Amino acid sequence: MEIRYGIAVSPGIAIGPALVLDTEGVRIPYRTVPPEQIPAEINRLRQALREAAAEAEETHKRISARLGQALGNIFGAHASAFADDSFRNEIEKLIRTQNFSAEYAVSRGIREYVKKLEEAGAKLGEHAGVEVRRRAAEMIDLEKQVLVLLLGHRDEPLLAVGSPVIVVANDLMPSDTADFTPRTVSAFATESGGPTSHTAILAGALEIPAVVGVGRFLTDVSGGDIVIVDGERGLVVIDPDDRTVAEYEERRAVLLTRVDRYDALRDKPAVTLDAVAIRLLGNIELAQEAAHCAERGADGVGLYRTEFLYLNKTADPTEAEHYEAYKSVLQTIGPDRPVVIRTLDLGADKFSSVSGLLSNEKNPFLGLRSVRLCLRKLDLFKTQLRALLRAGRYGDARIMFPMISTVEELRQCKTLLNEVREDLEDAGIPFKSDIPVGTMIEVPSAALLADVLAKEADFFSIGTNDLVQYTLAADRNNENVAHLYNPADPAVLRLIRMVVEAGAREGIDVNVCGEMSGEPLYVPLLVGLGLRQLSATPRKIPEIKRVIRQLKVEEAERVAQHALRLETARQVSNYLRDQLRRILPETVD
Repeated sequence: MEIRYGIAVSPGIAIGPALVLDTEGVRIPYRTVPPEQIPAEINRLRQALREAAAEAEETHKRISARLGQALGNIFGAHASAFADDSFRNEIEKLIRTQNFSAEYAVSRGIREYVKKLEEAGAKLGEHAGVEVRRRAAEMIDLEKQVLVLLLGHRDEPLLAVGSPVIVVANDLMPSDTADFTPRTVSAFATESGGPTSHTAILAGALEIPAVVGVGRFLTDVSGGDIVIVDGERGLVVIDPDDRTVAEYEERRAVLLTRVDRYDALRDKPAVTLDAVAIRLLGNIELAQEAAHCAERGADGVGLYRTEFLYLNKTADPTEAEHYEAYKSVLQTIGPDRPVVIRTLDLGADKFSSVSGLLSNEKNPFLGLRSVRLCLRKLDLFKTQLRALLRAGRYGDARIMFPMISTVEELRQCKTLLNEVREDLEDAGIPFKSDIPVGTMIEVPSAALLADVLAKEADFFSIGTNDLVQYTLAADRNNENVAHLYNPADPAVLRLIRMVVEAGAREGIDVNVCGEMSGEPLYVPLLVGLGLRQLSATPRKIPEIKRVIRQLKVEEAERVAQHALRLETARQVSNYLRDQLRRILPETVD
């Protein structure tokens, strides 16, 4: 039995036979053709590109209908690439000048381009090179699709699957995952990949357990071997022994039982035992996930991450694309539930098509990102603000600015919003004029200035992921300092208390939308600190609701007061675990 650790990108547990996918199986050897065959090779290339474009466009439509436009855009970009004259001309040039076969010209041309991209990515550094590496992976996917058509053989192993399998691969391209369904694929694990890869996003949308970035493990797996994918902990267990299988079967059964139990809570209010209401909101990244919020009993959307509108785009989204996405979410949620739409949070490790973003910043997490980028690129920012104000007529829309670190930044954002209001009014375009405006509290400076910011904002939302990172100066994705990243650290708790108290003094709502609010461990603490709104991924909402319904506010306040007196994150974590076990034993693993 082998246990490998990776990055959990979609929760759940799956146990089943492995299906090993080879994503490199269509590479071909060096081959040239005689001069008289060159026209025929060019015709073969053009025919293959036409077929590839048609297939990609069909997949674009199918995925858009099934999972939404943002994910469909991945394949729409493929269709555009296949139809691009410059793409075709570069490959044709290799056939004409080097006498390469169509297959070898495609492979050689794309591989040389990928090599240049990878070299550029290495120079840009770990975070700034994310977009470059993603683009390189996309080019390999394009190569694969064209070569399959040129070589005339297709390998579609999922068609022969009689029962769900666990897909394992070095990496998975969008074209590999396009037809994954729970009927054919119960989970997947890859050696490569990260939490913002297309594959990870697709896994979340499909709600299939997934672990990526596991490292080399395929040499230890053969087709049909039993594999366990633990999307809760980020583990892959290869060839598990009987005891481990039994343990995971039990854990999976417990999870399924909990799901059934939590489903029964969907239409019940999130109210404590002493009748204090806690508003539970959903965090979403794609417009179609708004339906998941409604299905799991959310009171609205607490965080709509709009940067995913830029997914696989070669140009910035238009105002119409922004508008349709926001309108769709608002109409799905309904007029009486809030939808908090965060303006663009691009930069650092986020992928984007925004031109100039891939500059070689020495420390991108402290560089040009979020509102700093938007305030630099005013046309981009105003396009989004126009769409937000226009779509606001279809529900209870609220605008939230991310990564505010000074009062001046918030005031600049509000001034731009007023300018956009005036432009829309002058143009006679309908819009919602009284849309509430809030700010994220993600950096220590914002927390320390919460009393001042509260006079300028209609609401706060505490982004604990970044707040923990910046407060403790620890990147959780850096294995050398990840042990320092802990939401239970006393310094983080004191900042949260400070923000909640500032919001209470000014009478504005304070929400928590980071991963901390989606963990049952922290729910008593957050309620005890005075939070009356929590926002988490839709899957987490029923579990959080169950904790709230077994909790008394007075009890939660005692928990928070004691936690604030402790000196270390370990002490706080152990104490919170003991308290949660007492309140609701089933939630503590």
